Amino acid sequence: MIKSAQYIISNPDVASCPKSSLPEYAFIGRSNVGKSSLINMLCRNPKLAKTSQKPGKTLLINHFEVVSELASVGSQTWHLVDLPGYGYAQAGQKQREALRRMIERYCLLREQLVCLFVLIDCRHEPQQIDLDFISWLGENGVPFALVFTKGDKLGKVRLKENVEAYKNRLLEEWEELPPVFVTSAETRLGGEELIAYIEEINQNLASEIRKS
Repeated sequence: MIKSAQYIISNPDVASCPKSSLPEYAFIGRSNVGKSSLINMLCRNPKLAKTSQKPGKTLLINHFEVVSELASVGSQTWHLVDLPGYGYAQAGQKQREALRRMIERYCLLREQLVCLFVLIDCRHEPQQIDLDFISWLGENGVPFALVFTKGDKLGKVRLKENVEAYKNRLLEEWEELPPVFVTSAETRLGGEELIAYIEEINQNLASEIRKS
């Protein structure tokens, strides 16, 4: 369970990100996928990440410091990172290229990155831009998980069908699927499961440090 979350800093490039040993969990997805709303739901703070009706508003690497409480080990402190969305059609070519470089440099060079959560709108069929980005992550060995958003917008049967269709599409190219979560910022669907996944990784990291 998350006890507190606060904004730390925003930066235009990975080189300017905080010099910290805290594990980082970054969130990314196409513009208008509901990233800010999901982050605010997870952190139980509706004003933490800025939401907007206009897509493409996140243009920097935004760091938040999160403290969560796990009964078996006590408090854990980690960074939640809000990355710019990709695929914003109305952005100019120069801006899209700059954002692409920023995202790729963060994914490849940020040693503190533990897991990248790739957000997918559950209402849509697999989009090539998402599939291409997921393939790029695999090719470059970037650890990631899939997070389907807006789960409240579909009935249970349609939601399950859409998620399974996406997983089957990935299995055409992947031997094994990454972790998959289904969420809703409105109903809090999947929030506890996603945070539990982060806390489990943090617990494993702490155990490894103690052993070394």
